[in-house]
Amino acid sequence: MEKAREYLQQYYGYESFRKGQEQIIEQVLKGMNTAGIMPTGGGKSICYQIPALLLPGVTLVISPLISLMKDQVDALEQNGIDATFLNSSISGLESSKRMNDIKQGRYKLVYIAPERLENPAFQQELFSVEISLVAIDEAHCISQWGHDFRPSYLKIKTLLKNMPAEPTVLALTATATPHVTDDICQSLGISKEHAVSTGFSRENLFFSVVKEENRGRFLMRYIEKNKNESGIIYAATRKEVDSLHAKLNKAGFKTGRYHAGMNEQDRSTQQDEFIRDEVSLMVATSAFGMGIDKSNVRYVIHYQTPKNMESYYQEAGRAGRDGLDSECILLYSPQDMQIQRFLIDQSNPSQEWQAQELKKLNKMKDYCFTEGCLQAFILRYFGEENPADCGHCENCTDKRDSVDVTTQAQMVLSCMLRMGERFGKTMISQVLTGSRNKKVEEFGFQQLSTYGIINNQTAKDVADFIDFLTAKQYIEMTGGQFPVLKVTNSGREVLLGQKKVLRKEVKQVSSISVDHGLFEELRQLRKEMAAKENVPPFIIFSDASLKDMAAKLPTAEQAFLEVKGVGTQKFERFGTVFIERISRYVQAHPELEANTMITKETSKRSVEPSHLESYRLYQEGKSIKEIGTLRGLSSISVENHLLKCAQERLDIEWDDIFSDEVYNLVLETALHLDSEKLKPLKEALPEHISYFMIRAIMVKAGLEER
Repeated sequence: MEKAREYLQQYYGYESFRKGQEQIIEQVLKGMNTAGIMPTGGGKSICYQIPALLLPGVTLVISPLISLMKDQVDALEQNGIDATFLNSSISGLESSKRMNDIKQGRYKLVYIAPERLENPAFQQELFSVEISLVAIDEAHCISQWGHDFRPSYLKIKTLLKNMPAEPTVLALTATATPHVTDDICQSLGISKEHAVSTGFSRENLFFSVVKEENRGRFLMRYIEKNKNESGIIYAATRKEVDSLHAKLNKAGFKTGRYHAGMNEQDRSTQQDEFIRDEVSLMVATSAFGMGIDKSNVRYVIHYQTPKNMESYYQEAGRAGRDGLDSECILLYSPQDMQIQRFLIDQSNPSQEWQAQELKKLNKMKDYCFTEGCLQAFILRYFGEENPADCGHCENCTDKRDSVDVTTQAQMVLSCMLRMGERFGKTMISQVLTGSRNKKVEEFGFQQLSTYGIINNQTAKDVADFIDFLTAKQYIEMTGGQFPVLKVTNSGREVLLGQKKVLRKEVKQVSSISVDHGLFEELRQLRKEMAAKENVPPFIIFSDASLKDMAAKLPTAEQAFLEVKGVGTQKFERFGTVFIERISRYVQAHPELEANTMITKETSKRSVEPSHLESYRLYQEGKSIKEIGTLRGLSSISVENHLLKCAQERLDIEWDDIFSDEVYNLVLETALHLDSEKLKPLKEALPEHISYFMIRAIMVKAGLEER
């Protein structure tokens, strides 16, 4: 596992594995078939990408969406890892060329869509390739009880059975109930003891349900407050997506849209614009997003209630994949239940399936009305026992004052009964506000005692209040194309004065924008670099990395390498230009440097700097590996610490790192290449000369020139 930790630092820029990653990787490297149940953003891809570097031959990754493959391959190439994909987006000629390259051993990772497994000729070609690991992403698709069952996933079992050699199998998913997990393990021959579940909690996500106010108005207020951030709005139908898309663009928000009714070219264009930060907002149906690897989505809003918790949590989980605080907001309306029931009825599969889906839909309604912790509700749904309250969802933190609106509620409910409980909210609100609408007069409603009883409000305000009473279950909505409202038993208790109705103040929308100033400059620089590289901006650096840069102000190589998510490969490609931009910003804002120095001095007085702590152990005769084990650091981090100490003129035993012969060879090669960049040097030198040796030689040579 030591080599795995080194690769984690070198290729990904992280000091340590996240929860579950190390156990999964260790099991895979031992040849154990494994299932990994990890939340979206939990780092599932590293669980097969690092083993791919350590195992012989090829790692085959079965992934359901083309867009995900392309993003993953782009990210791997930026990190210096050879990868490719085979899917319908490339020509037959290009596919043949890539297949030949795969056979020649050019790639360590190959992504394919499950549908390709249905081609016998492709399977035969695949059998001539040495495949050590088969990784199955979105593995819940293999279960008919999963929320996104795909028949093509059933072909995976046949593929594994027919392979000449028996590769290790790794199945990964973010949303699996215990029932679905059992299905995955049984279908793929994975022992339940080798299923690793890290829990479904996402500490950086803040959940809330808005059900007591007009969702259209809330949406506009929220987007205005967070217009610089990326967000996704999910709607249940294509019609609603088109309507919202038009409204938002008319309001001045640059918005994309995505649903299955659009042609493939338009969907692809809209998706690319969103991924590349050319539009910050995407309105979509559930057809959008399963393969979206965009890490800087700051909020996900469900404009309508989804059909089940699996869909909701997977879609909401696309927020905050970079670990920064993000919001997941569900805008509930009673009519949502009608829409989802209609969609379930229209799907027309077996009665057993319909009963299961209706049960799941009722769970979503329970979620919308729970007064307990929202995240704990989700965790219980996915099988966690007695989860603790998160302490930061809306239900855990809501301190809004409530206003007594019992009298107005009685007016509405009384009017409904006098109208015979045969109308919808539009007609009811018109009667209550004293409208002279022709239909009101045709029915003789102007004769009712409740006619015009709320004449100090608009019909729209009263309609919103009726929505509130429906959400609070004092009013129920019947089915049909034109829903009719009726007073519930709870509503009759209100009319009789047996129950009070309290309404909370209007929810204040929050701003989740992160630092401005340097962060915004770095974000713009990232966008420019991404355009040159022809990749999405988050593949260059995540928002979390940019935020760390804005906090640490690294103006030298060593400091930059200590930024979260910056590995050797990323530094080689982008380090210099980002350091230059940070240095310019610091020069223009000297108060930032002063504040940083004060923080560093305070830190020195309170705790020994990390690199000096490593150096103290080095002086005691500990090896780099031993220091890493004692301090819980990767060997690369310890190496960086020692080089930093060397730059500070502390004694380092250079002879323990490289010989005079290697020293001269590296310097001669650097002179010949006219470059001190690490990657070209490493490729030009014998394989036994490591990156650490090269960097150490450059540091020593630099010190001798001073």
